[in-house]
Amino acid sequence: MNVLEAAHISKEYPGTMALKDVSVSFESGKIHALIGKNGSGKSTLVKIFSGAIEPTRGRALENGRELKFSSPAEAFQEGIATVYQELSLSPYLSVAENILMGRLPRKGPFVDWKSTYAMAEEQLKRMKVSIPPSALIAELPVWQCQIVEILKAMSYNPKVLILDEPTSSLSVNEVKNLFSCIRQLVSEEVIIIFITHRLEELWELVDTCTVLRDGELIGKMDMKAATHNDILKMMFGDVEVKKRTREVGGSDEVLLEIRGLTRGNKFQAVSFDLRRGEILGVAGMLGAGRTELLRSIFGADPFDSGEIRFRGQKITSHSPLKMKRIGFALAPEDRKQQGLNQIMSVKENLTLAALDRLTRRSFISRKKERELAERQVKDLEIKVSDLEQPVSSLSGGNQQKVVVGNWLNSEPKVMFFDEPSRGIDVNAKQQIFQIIWEQSRKGISSIIVSSELEELLEVCHRILIMRSGRIVAERRSDELKLEDLYLLCMGASEK
Repeated sequence: MNVLEAAHISKEYPGTMALKDVSVSFESGKIHALIGKNGSGKSTLVKIFSGAIEPTRGRALENGRELKFSSPAEAFQEGIATVYQELSLSPYLSVAENILMGRLPRKGPFVDWKSTYAMAEEQLKRMKVSIPPSALIAELPVWQCQIVEILKAMSYNPKVLILDEPTSSLSVNEVKNLFSCIRQLVSEEVIIIFITHRLEELWELVDTCTVLRDGELIGKMDMKAATHNDILKMMFGDVEVKKRTREVGGSDEVLLEIRGLTRGNKFQAVSFDLRRGEILGVAGMLGAGRTELLRSIFGADPFDSGEIRFRGQKITSHSPLKMKRIGFALAPEDRKQQGLNQIMSVKENLTLAALDRLTRRSFISRKKERELAERQVKDLEIKVSDLEQPVSSLSGGNQQKVVVGNWLNSEPKVMFFDEPSRGIDVNAKQQIFQIIWEQSRKGISSIIVSSELEELLEVCHRILIMRSGRIVAERRSDELKLEDLYLLCMGASEK
């Protein structure tokens, strides 16, 4: 039996303790969940195991041997493989090159491309996915990039595999294939640590559950004996799950009209209206065309035909800049790559979309910049010790609030949210929903794309169902059951 252990680990940053005297062990032969709300210390502990950071006090041990790595790359070579929630692939290299990065087979001084693609194909077959080894990462949807990231880690034949939110972008079939691979690795004596915010996965996959809260170890439970209430109590104490209230409702004024919008094989003949203050959901399975539709309306991607009208006026030659100026905002699915500038501060990320309001004669008013940033930190309850700290240092939930706060500073009339709760905990999700409801009260309309169908029923007034690039149904959320929404998304009729 192999054992990975944290022995009295603490990690201190200026003004905060990320981990406080954490001692816990993970043994092979089992799948271990590591859970906790955003900011609980999960990522910090994982980064210590993977060589990304060093503990202030305490040690990480494997079978009694202290782990000391100069970098995550060295940890990979030693068999400690980590797949982070935020992807780290090279977008303009192929799938095969990413999977075998730094280990490409050679014939003399040249890369053996035939062997490279064959080796990558073997890894792809392992997950039972059909992705061409020669495809560029930049051309793949997010869920396929997630598969490639996982296969890259698995290709090292690791002794320890840490998976941080690996299912957040995967469909039901891909999740099943991933779980099958994980179970196979368990039989090969690999230590598996699985981080997830989807609590239902705990009972489907894992054997033990370790909970951190505010940097402290709360406990470790056998999943056979654990209930949902046990886990939630350990994570949050008492969590108040709020529902959309009656006063959160759209008006009769039509703000946005979409007519016959078409883009190649992504979506076809899409038509709908959005009313002032309305929260409109877009449901569908992965590949239905939901993200592509939002991006085309916002001007990030082109469309082939159709019409977009805002307040009765047709929009022509539209671009993200033009759409922002007339009152549109997009919180994208991939917040790390598309929603934030990771090397800039929290303050700068909160005001990027509002630079035209802060600038006079090409100079930025630092006073106004700070005022806008401080307002969003207060209104959205963003947990940050210093506005000047890099946004990359925040938890996933707080990063998502920064993305939303940045766009709210541009004073939008219509907000697009693409997977707004992806990779954030129950508490942070509720806070994001509260933000959306509050904007609705102010007359700001929202369109939400989410793979979590329960969330659409909870948050939205009305839901459009997309399948194979087309809108196939429209329902009011208060007239729809969850099982019926799933059936519509999958192509079956409502009961």
